[in-house]
Amino acid sequence: MRISGLLGRHQLRERQHRPFRRRSVVRSARASVLLALFSGSLAWAQAADPSDIAEGGRLFRQKANCQSCHGWAGDGRKMDSQMPDGANLRETKLDRQDLVMVIKCGRPGTGMPAFDRFAYSDGRCYGLKQADLRTSGQRMPDPPSTLQVREVEAIADFLVVKVVKQGPMDHAKCIEFWGSEVEACGEFPK
Repeated sequence: MRISGLLGRHQLRERQHRPFRRRSVVRSARASVLLALFSGSLAWAQAADPSDIAEGGRLFRQKANCQSCHGWAGDGRKMDSQMPDGANLRETKLDRQDLVMVIKCGRPGTGMPAFDRFAYSDGRCYGLKQADLRTSGQRMPDPPSTLQVREVEAIADFLVVKVVKQGPMDHAKCIEFWGSEVEACGEFPK
């Protein structure tokens, strides 16, 4: 009887301490998530797969046609005189998370379209809906095509690695950007 009484007290103590262990585990998990969130886009982009970066570049140039407003190098030198002037993404202060938001939601009142098909349907973008945009007299331009979340993220990864904070384009950067000597690099002195 004495042994079972000791085991009973020991089990009781274990049960009393379990909530503290669970809280400790939960706190550790929360801390890990916060650390991951605040570690910055640069660390994330360095870990991004090169094939994802290449896919982001393809989407930037083709499906999303970002180059028509932002230029092939993302420097704001656009290709089509009828398209709106796009920001110089080489000088932007936006991080990866902000780039994803702007690509998905566009920028109301500017020429930047929302590439998320449901961007202003449910308040997911800046807390606004279509009715809010109409009331304020703002109209969002139509994108060349809508993008899936993974495509938006691939474009953002491409921009973080190849464009944002990379300085003005020069010959060496042009070759690195395209992966080989291309005609476009001829405009930059060697």
